[in-house]
Amino acid sequence: MRFGVLGTGFWAEEIHASALAAHPDAELVGVWGRDLTKAKAVGATFDVPGFADVDELLAQVDAVSIALPPDVQAPLAVRAAEAGKHLLLEKPIALDVPGADRVVDAVRAAGVASVVFFTFRFRPATATWLEQAARTTLAGGHGSWLSSLAGTPFGSSPWRQEHGALWDIGPHALSLLVPALGPVATVQAGAGLGDTVHLVLGHESGTASTVTLSHTVAPMSVGNEFFVHGDAGRLVLLPEDRVAPEAFAVAVDELTQAAVAGGIHPCDVGFGRDVVAVLAAAQRALSSGCRETVGG
Repeated sequence: MRFGVLGTGFWAEEIHASALAAHPDAELVGVWGRDLTKAKAVGATFDVPGFADVDELLAQVDAVSIALPPDVQAPLAVRAAEAGKHLLLEKPIALDVPGADRVVDAVRAAGVASVVFFTFRFRPATATWLEQAARTTLAGGHGSWLSSLAGTPFGSSPWRQEHGALWDIGPHALSLLVPALGPVATVQAGAGLGDTVHLVLGHESGTASTVTLSHTVAPMSVGNEFFVHGDAGRLVLLPEDRVAPEAFAVAVDELTQAAVAGGIHPCDVGFGRDVVAVLAAAQRALSSGCRETVGG
């Protein structure tokens, strides 16, 4: 499958373009960026051209891999889907539900395949954990992801600075707890220091889970852990660090399979849209101080 990468930042180059260039069954055709000089520079690293015109790149590929801020990604995803291109997207797919709905509508109308890169969902340990959870009568769960972006390639990201850990790593937490415990119906939220947020998720199954997220903890506090509990005890998942390249290669494989078979991937834009709806409800809960209902 021929891919174009949309984006020129650290993640676009080090994960998307690098993994596609090394993939045995994918062909990296080119890189598009809002800054042509950067697009050419990233492209040159992988011996492919940089593009200033996104439609010119779309005309030469079967699929696009998008690594851009969510508010930039969403309209470009719609444009690519309308051009008949399969989509490998970053999370969150948009910063509001209407934007996510437009992506879903475009994908469904065009009949293209889509995969959202929730990193942990493309690791064998996660698949095993979810299989174990599915065989268990669950009562609830918890997820904690504490990080410090200071001094990292993401520390100066404007959209992360504005929207914080809730929108950046919140999707990863939901990508684990939702398939284990079911869709989220209600959200309560409280703010901590920095961008720290604490969520209580009421699932349609009647269970509840809690989530703590932060990008502003002290470096010695960094770490993540997820667990669900039920009649088989407590099932713990400790997500691996620095596995994004390998996980991304799996996402490329699974997008290709979905495109060939015509099926819907568990992490498609529909699931991505549902994650955005929970995040939006959490944002409202932070502002209102009340429990918020997740829109259908």
